[in-house]
Amino acid sequence: MKTLIVSLRCCIVTLVLCCLLYPAAVTALARLLFAHQAGGSLVCDADGNVVGSELIGQEFTDAAYFHGRPSAGNGDPMSSGGSNSGPTSRALKDRIASEARRLAEEYKTLIPIDLVTMSGSGLDPHITPLSARLQVARVAAARGISPELLLEILDRFTLPRDIWILGEARVAVLPLNLALDARFGAPHRGNASIPAD
Repeated sequence: MKTLIVSLRCCIVTLVLCCLLYPAAVTALARLLFAHQAGGSLVCDADGNVVGSELIGQEFTDAAYFHGRPSAGNGDPMSSGGSNSGPTSRALKDRIASEARRLAEEYKTLIPIDLVTMSGSGLDPHITPLSARLQVARVAAARGISPELLLEILDRFTLPRDIWILGEARVAVLPLNLALDARFGAPHRGNASIPAD
């Protein structure tokens, strides 16, 4: 009986420490030191409305916006994950080849791999600088601005490698599209993927 009581006490103390106190302390510390990240890295439009997160890609289809990577969940954050198709999948090869042909006809050049392949999570919010530059002519024409001006804005939203060695340079698609809306207005708001509210 004594052993059982000691075991129960240890179990209760461990549960309180590991399941209540430690998570509460880490959460409080994160909110204190990294409030933006702890709150979900939310992105707001010019009116202060939350329109997304820096961590979750969105699907943009309007010609006036930069388009992100394809998503197995069609940009729905509740259905994250890849397509589960392996490199030997005929359906995967056919989809990539079809999308690459379509984009090659539109852009008249070879297409960067990130514009036709999905990330593992299906929610990657970034594209490569090459993929963004490829879209400059289309976005500039749709917005009625010069490609040179758009390239200047794009350069400001191109993120370098983390601590100079980790990862690759990348472009955050949602903040870039929001900056274009803030500066030039939101064309075709009814068809745009950035929510109005």
